[in-house]
Amino acid sequence: MQSLRPNRREFLGIVGGLATSAIAAKAWAVQDGPADRVRIGVVGGSFGAGFHWHEDPGCEVYGVSDLLEDRLQNLVNRYQCERTYPSLQAMVDDDDIDAIAVFTGGPDHVRHAVDAMDAGKHVISAVPAAISLEGCAELIEAKERNGVYYMMAETSYYRWPCITARRMFADGAFGTLKYVEGEYYHPAIGTDSNDLSRMPEREGGMPTWRYGFPPMLYPTHATGFLVGVTGERLVDVSCIGTEGEDVGFEQNAYGNPFDNNVALFTTSSGNIFRCNIMWNAWNHGERAQWFGDRLSMFMSAWSGQPYVVKPAGQPDVTESPDYWHLVPEAMRYDSGHGASHPFITHEFITAILEDREPAIDVYESVAMTAPGIVAQESALRGGEHLAVPDFDPS
Repeated sequence: MQSLRPNRREFLGIVGGLATSAIAAKAWAVQDGPADRVRIGVVGGSFGAGFHWHEDPGCEVYGVSDLLEDRLQNLVNRYQCERTYPSLQAMVDDDDIDAIAVFTGGPDHVRHAVDAMDAGKHVISAVPAAISLEGCAELIEAKERNGVYYMMAETSYYRWPCITARRMFADGAFGTLKYVEGEYYHPAIGTDSNDLSRMPEREGGMPTWRYGFPPMLYPTHATGFLVGVTGERLVDVSCIGTEGEDVGFEQNAYGNPFDNNVALFTTSSGNIFRCNIMWNAWNHGERAQWFGDRLSMFMSAWSGQPYVVKPAGQPDVTESPDYWHLVPEAMRYDSGHGASHPFITHEFITAILEDREPAIDVYESVAMTAPGIVAQESALRGGEHLAVPDFDPS
């Protein structure tokens, strides 16, 4: 797709307001129950069992599916749903299902999401949305072709510090937001814990899709802290990496040698974004720092860094706002990833019922995903400076 570079400075103010309204209380007024309910099918009984579909008043878990019996039972237990499907295709073929939650392996997300959208289903997909630029284009084309809604279940977007940063950006509290750092650390992905000799028997002795997976193909837990706050796009990148010594990085399906990556991006407003994705560093979690010329904000970290908002010339703010009132009462508990899961659940269901695009629609999803794909190519080329294509509609 051609790279389109319209002036985004006026656009950002609009996008910031829209992103904020998607989580504003007036847009998410909690009701006793909508007139209609979204009948959803959930596929993928590992991460897919961590959401709140059965507790949202606008949703009915109509059926569940996983190829592994224990994971299938995990879905049945979690969502109190006895209707099971032997395959995703069987679920896709059921005309009684309105939407499908795709929580399968990362390399399969595009294929599974496109199949569901081509069957007229709305789709929410686990991250990453895609692992190639061609896959990004396929997702957009399928969504536009079928007139359905697509959302990526990006957790960073609904972590409470990110909600706060989004609101402050829309209000102009940062002044000019000059620099953002987004980080994701997850030790041991793709390493010897996924070695053939250590694989659980149920995997048939074969490595999972995470074996040797390139860190920069899993960027959205970091890029979401920039794209999901300002609406900016990442337009070019230089990325470097360390070569993993584990067998998983010597031979894998991706031709990937890297266990850690650091990327430096230019944003569409001419500002700077640094992105760390690392599998082999003693750190853990998703976090960000936002630096404005009037205010800066720091998320808490596994390392002990406290949450703090530091306005120029004013006292620090060290307590995060509480956002539980924005989701139905039954969903007000932390089921993972910084209490983001109930917010992701409710936004997808509410968007369908209100007949509107979800906050993390297909364009926002690709804007968080595609930069990492280009960053991986940059790292393979020794840090070469590369342009990131723009997939937004002209």
